[in-house]
Amino acid sequence: MDRRASWLKGVLDLLVLANLTGGESYGYEISRRLDECGFGKIRGGTLYPVLNRLEEAGLVAAEYRAAEKGPGRRYYVLTDDGRAFLREQGAAWMEFDASVRSALADGETR
Repeated sequence: MDRRASWLKGVLDLLVLANLTGGESYGYEISRRLDECGFGKIRGGTLYPVLNRLEEAGLVAAEYRAAEKGPGRRYYVLTDDGRAFLREQGAAWMEFDASVRSALADGETR
């Protein structure tokens, strides 16, 4: 049984916020970068609810921009609250990750 989808669901908010630390971006670009990092293709039906939730929480701000060709895009940018949240929850995730690694290593030596 492959549990990666469940693991990703638990950390996707942080990954999206981390993706925005370099500046503004739009959904497709965020999805592409996450795919390049090895998380696979994140579909719009998964990504856009996360972006909407982050926007409602004040962690990202969004702006719609019309395009010269094709449809317009919503650009997302990390807010100060989003940066603080990412620092705090990113540290908590790293602690959790260290605990999981430790438990798995202990299990291998028994």
